[in-house]
Amino acid sequence: MLEAVIGLEIHAQLSTRTKLFCNNLNDPEETHPNVNICPVCMGHPGTLPVLNKKAVEAVVKVGLALDSDIAKRSKFDRKNYFYPDLPKGYQISQYDMPLCTGGVVHVGEKEVNITRVHLEEDTGRLVHDAYGASLVDFNRAGVPLMELVTEPDLRTGEEAVEFARKLQLILQYVEVSRANMEKGEMRCEVNISMRKKGAEFGTKVEVKNLNSFAAVREAVEYEMKRQSEVLEKNGKLVQETRGWDENKKATISQRAKESAHDYRYFPEPDLPMLELGGEGGIDVERLRASLPELPEQKQERFQKEFGISEKDAALLVSDKEIASFFEHVESELGDKKLVKLAVNYLNTDLRKLLNETGTAIAEMRVTPENFAELITLVSEGTTSAVAKAVLAEMFATGKDPSNIIEEKGLQKIGDAGELEALAKEILSANPKAVADFKAGNQNALQFLVGQLMAKTRGKADPELSKDIFKRLLAKS
Repeated sequence: MLEAVIGLEIHAQLSTRTKLFCNNLNDPEETHPNVNICPVCMGHPGTLPVLNKKAVEAVVKVGLALDSDIAKRSKFDRKNYFYPDLPKGYQISQYDMPLCTGGVVHVGEKEVNITRVHLEEDTGRLVHDAYGASLVDFNRAGVPLMELVTEPDLRTGEEAVEFARKLQLILQYVEVSRANMEKGEMRCEVNISMRKKGAEFGTKVEVKNLNSFAAVREAVEYEMKRQSEVLEKNGKLVQETRGWDENKKATISQRAKESAHDYRYFPEPDLPMLELGGEGGIDVERLRASLPELPEQKQERFQKEFGISEKDAALLVSDKEIASFFEHVESELGDKKLVKLAVNYLNTDLRKLLNETGTAIAEMRVTPENFAELITLVSEGTTSAVAKAVLAEMFATGKDPSNIIEEKGLQKIGDAGELEALAKEILSANPKAVADFKAGNQNALQFLVGQLMAKTRGKADPELSKDIFKRLLAKS
């Protein structure tokens, strides 16, 4: 039986104001090509790079969040290769003295070890037109890029996706990158080989530029199947770089895999040695103290503090803005029972509205105060059907829930006489349900209550309605 041996290389664009070595804007939203460029990031003769300190601090913060060892001294190197989107003919990266080494991310019960986290400049972007021509946009050239490399500790596509998701969350929580894969702000590369369990590593294949979690999973699963079929037929695998074809759902051979010596690394002569810690260097301890509560820590706290399930806590923490919204709601409520109710509505009904409309929680009209008020109303007897309708109106208009209930006449009907009159009508219209109940079918009672709720548009007090039906049925 063969098993996969998988390691990841993940690149994330850092959210600095300017590029890594010049003062051009680092603006991923810019749609006009070749406007955020200058002689420095275009590699014109005679220009000199000046290092962006904020980019270095961002990578150090990631290393601290991963419990990596932070180098006391680091340097930059030239990685030499030719490609049309690389204006200098080389990329300024880091080779043998990265900013961070070691560290760990937990994937389920497994510890996935980090090899290194380093800083480099991004390349430009090729745009292919309808006529077969390739155009180059250099706006992205020189943007600061964090690269993280794992040890080959992963074994499945699902594990690879979970690792990438966890790293994305960490980058967002420490506020160094938006890490939006759809916008190319985080890109994954998978190194994968197959072997018999316990045997030495097999021939490694690298799958480049995977820009979605689905693509990571599918590429790993495809390569596991492809490589296994070759080996089972006593074929020979080639160490190579492959690309992912989204339309064919298959990897495509691109080129033989390069080794480090192919890039002719040598120290970047235009940048001095980088000192971390100490006077005049990067203040590592200040950065450590500035770290926020990380996703795993927040999830654990939510579970202990509010008594919510691991699944609910993980869902809240999976979006930094939703977690923040929840904490504002919780501060308005205070009561643990109400907090659990709020979690339920947030993770189901509110999240459904966000997903259906493609709205970011920071842009929605529902305030934490109004959401907390809605939860309080539910705890006081507002029915689930009314609460859902009110929440949808709050989402659309931003109005206060009490005002919506009053404007739309959604107040709870608690008048026993009014409900009894309606219940009698329902009993007359549903003789079969009455007979079923008398025959011992308790579901018939739920059906009758449901009919009353429908008739009152969810405004009837459910417990009072049930008591009325029981009394009327006992008499009949």
